[in-house]
Amino acid sequence: MTWDTQTSVIAIAAVAVLSLLLGVFLLTRTRRMRQQYRVLDAADGRESFVEVVARKSEEVEALRDDVAALAASIRATQSELNRAIRHVGLIRYDAFGDMGGRMSFSVALVDDFGNGFILTTVHARSESRTYIKEIRGGMAEVTLSPEESQALEDAICQTPGSRS
Repeated sequence: MTWDTQTSVIAIAAVAVLSLLLGVFLLTRTRRMRQQYRVLDAADGRESFVEVVARKSEEVEALRDDVAALAASIRATQSELNRAIRHVGLIRYDAFGDMGGRMSFSVALVDDFGNGFILTTVHARSESRTYIKEIRGGMAEVTLSPEESQALEDAICQTPGSRS
């Protein structure tokens, strides 16, 4: 097979057409890449994508620190709340048969661990007496009257995890 001038021109034309198509393809691809780069690059006074991502990353890190601090604060508050006296049992009664109106009372004030005290005031016609008894772990070191025991039971029934 011999290469004549006409075959050479056809081959050169085919290579030129392929080169032109390849050039158009590469030009289109380069334009697309430039458009994508403009999004990343700061243009027209706008903040670049990279700067936005860096700023948002710093904000997220600051929020993580804030959440960790809040979680620690909540744990401390919960611990304090568990030790706060917030469970109350109150029993009113007539201590003596000669008085009505249930003027005597026993009130138990305890925290979530059953620690606190019972305050009892006994009223009679001519006098009034007040007693206080310490409670540790839901138990008193001294004997409780039936009314004091009932007040303590009512208060303990309010603590979390106890019977209701």
